[in-house]
Amino acid sequence: MSESREYYSRSEPYGDVYISEEVLEMIAGAAALEVEGVTGLAGGTMSEQLLGRKKLSKGITILWESDNITINVSIQIRYGGTIPEVARKVQEAIVTSVEDTSGLKVAAVNVRVGGVTFEKPEA
Repeated sequence: MSESREYYSRSEPYGDVYISEEVLEMIAGAAALEVEGVTGLAGGTMSEQLLGRKKLSKGITILWESDNITINVSIQIRYGGTIPEVARKVQEAIVTSVEDTSGLKVAAVNVRVGGVTFEKPEA
């Protein structure tokens, strides 16, 4: 059964290391936004949507299970992109980025396409 924590902690030779859940969400969000075809993160709180605030952790949730994490991400893609291909690239980018920076094992990355962005015609 998964549980939600604010910090992941582990002991290192010179002391303990605490990694904030929000930091992991921001790492995953930054990785997703670097993928070709992703135009933004979908979701977030209603106040963020109304006020137009942009957060790298918007639309991302992390589920902890022992030393493994599952990341759920909701993205917006550019019209014309191949959804399965973009989603696979998002999964790969997030796994690589989170594992390389945190040392944690990513068990799964679930991608939800929450919207499509269309190019604005030139006036």
